[in-house]
Amino acid sequence: MRASRLSSLAGGIALAGLSLSYGPASATTATTSFSVSATVQATCLISGNNLGFGTYTGSAIAVSANLSVTCTNGTTYNVGLNPGTATGATVTTRAMTGPGGATLSYGLYQDSGHSTNWGQTVGTDTKAGTGNGSAQTLTVYGNLAAAQYVTPGSYSDTITATITY
Repeated sequence: MRASRLSSLAGGIALAGLSLSYGPASATTATTSFSVSATVQATCLISGNNLGFGTYTGSAIAVSANLSVTCTNGTTYNVGLNPGTATGATVTTRAMTGPGGATLSYGLYQDSGHSTNWGQTVGTDTKAGTGNGSAQTLTVYGNLAAAQYVTPGSYSDTITATITY
């Protein structure tokens, strides 16, 4: 019985030695590659502040307001201003409407000297630029001419700014 135990013990030790000598099992791997892509479209956003002339007493008033344009980097754009809502208004003869349909004429310009009208025909009287991915400020210069003796009251107009890109 003792020999049988020794034989069994020797076999167990040998088995343990075998399992230690082989070490851990090795792993097999496989790999693959895949593409990642995106298409960036040219995009522009535009917003604006109101332009208020304040109280008009017959003297010329010059004011300004800002438009904010944000376009993707390298995107060329043109910003145009429509004639407004007054009957018969054009981009060169804008008017605010007041009491009884009375009108008060004003102009919108691309420069502080009021020499470059701001209209809506791309390539003719719009403001051009190139986006850089950040907000860019464009200044609209307004001029309310002197000596307009119209009906007292409140006058207003709505201008639509359009960005073409």
